Amino acid sequence: MKYKGYSAALSFDVEARVFHGEVVDTRVVIVFEADSVEQLEKEFRFSIDDYLAACAERGRTPDQTFSGHVPLD
Repeated sequence: MKYKGYSAALSFDVEARVFHGEVVDTRVVIVFEADSVEQLEKEFRFSIDDYLAACAERGRTPDQTFSGHVPLD
C-alpha cells in the first residue's frame, strides 16, 4: 500500500479479525488498524496526512522514506 511516497506493511490477526498496518522505511513509527480493507486504506491515508500536518504545525521536516538506493557519484 502506498500514499504520498510512503509505504505500509500489512498483516491480519486471524483471532482478533483485525488488519494491522505500519509505515515502513522511515525512522518514525506510524501504525494503524481496521476491520476491513477499505477502512485500512482510509486509516493509512489518515495516518500519513495526520503525521504530515503535525510536522507542519511543529515546523519540522517530515521523515522521508528511504529509497534503498545509494548514490555513488
